[in-house]
Amino acid sequence: MTGRFVRLAETGRAPVRFELDGAPAEALAGDTLLVAVLSNARSVRSSEFGDDRRAGFCLMGACQDCWVWTAAGERLRSCTTVVEEGMQIVTTQPEGSWAKVA
Repeated sequence: MTGRFVRLAETGRAPVRFELDGAPAEALAGDTLLVAVLSNARSVRSSEFGDDRRAGFCLMGACQDCWVWTAAGERLRSCTTVVEEGMQIVTTQPEGSWAKVA
C-alpha cells in the first residue's frame, strides 16, 4: 500500500493518470483530488503551522485543510475538485501562490 486510502469498491471506473509532486500517479474517473492523492500518498500536505502532515478534515469543503496546488501555482480544494487526466498536482505551496485561489 502506497497511500492512506485502500479502494475496496468501484474498481471498474476508467483510470485517470496525473502527476503528484513530480511522480506519475493514477486515480479513477470521478475521484476527487483528495481521494486521488490519499490513494497514492500518506498525506495531502504539510501544515503551515509546524512539521505535521495533513490529510483533510471535514471532507466537504468547509475546513481549508485539504489545499493542494497545480504546478502553475493555482490553489485547489482537493475534497471538492475532481481529478482530471494530465493534472500536475503539488502538495507543497509554491512560492508566491497565495494569491492564485481557485
